Amino acid sequence: MTWSLIDLVGHTCFGLVALSFFAKDMLLLRALSIVAGCVGIIYNYFLPVGTLWIPIIWNVLFISINAYRIIGIFLERRDVKFNAEELELFETLFKGFSPMEFMKLMRIAEWKTIEKGFEFSMQGKSLDGLFLLFNGEAAIKKNNEEIGRLKDGAMIGEISFIRGGQASATVSATAACRVIRWSSDDLNKLLMRNPSMDIGMKQVFSVDLTNKLIQSY
Repeated sequence: MTWSLIDLVGHTCFGLVALSFFAKDMLLLRALSIVAGCVGIIYNYFLPVGTLWIPIIWNVLFISINAYRIIGIFLERRDVKFNAEELELFETLFKGFSPMEFMKLMRIAEWKTIEKGFEFSMQGKSLDGLFLLFNGEAAIKKNNEEIGRLKDGAMIGEISFIRGGQASATVSATAACRVIRWSSDDLNKLLMRNPSMDIGMKQVFSVDLTNKLIQSY
């Protein structure tokens, strides 16, 4: 089968659309969509059967919308500033959040320096906050028996935050730690107001749980 130049242009257009489905970064996704739209306009203009104006008009509309949103993303990122610790978290654990969403999350966060022996949670006791272990190490104990260790990037209290109720294990610092704490009430209110952040937070919890299961084997 021999493809003409216009066939190649058409396949390129749909290939770019397919490629955009794999893009996790919203800026990249919209950029690929714009390029695909431009190629699509060329394809529909030079078709041997004649120019198809309906898809051209719609492609122009889609390009305009994506261009508008890209400008918005650049303006949003320009106005949001993170310190070194926040930037590290944003580019690793919270890369599924937009810069503005992550800024909202950090506004209600409290950074703490924890001494060795501090108990983040006690088995059978209620928790009123969620911790993220930014730097340090903590031991997990159940019925006074150590069952695991938590290291940099681990969440503490996420099961109680999701389900409510009492802590299923005691977690205590085995060394001085740098942590972030969110009040359960404040975080719940924020996630209820921002459904996309709620989805993003559930993804963070899912990755955290997967990492803990892998480390337990």
